[in-house]
Amino acid sequence: MGHRPALCTASESLRTREILGRVGDKWSLYVIVKLGTGTMRFTEIKRQGDGISQRMLTATLRALERDGLVSRTVHPVVPPRVEYTLTAMGRALLEALGSVMDWADTYADAIEEARGGYDSLQAP
Repeated sequence: MGHRPALCTASESLRTREILGRVGDKWSLYVIVKLGTGTMRFTEIKRQGDGISQRMLTATLRALERDGLVSRTVHPVVPPRVEYTLTAMGRALLEALGSVMDWADTYADAIEEARGGYDSLQAP
């Protein structure tokens, strides 16, 4: 896969933005990173979820499963046991996100400084 933003057509850009918007939201990113540590049950993800509601976690997992990034396995026991794991595509995404997360860590202070400078110029 090559890096080619200068060659990106309008339709490719729209498609890419739609996908990045989907996987880059707060909870999708969180779930992808959590599942990067291994298979987890719903309750494990929720317990570590930093305030995510059951409804939001359910919606996030369903969307990631629909996109082919997460696999859901239901074990036929009572009570039912459901486990989630990253698919190969989800693991590839996590690897790519690692570079973005490294970039964010590297430039977080500079971005905050730039925002402060900009905001101070905008004040009445």
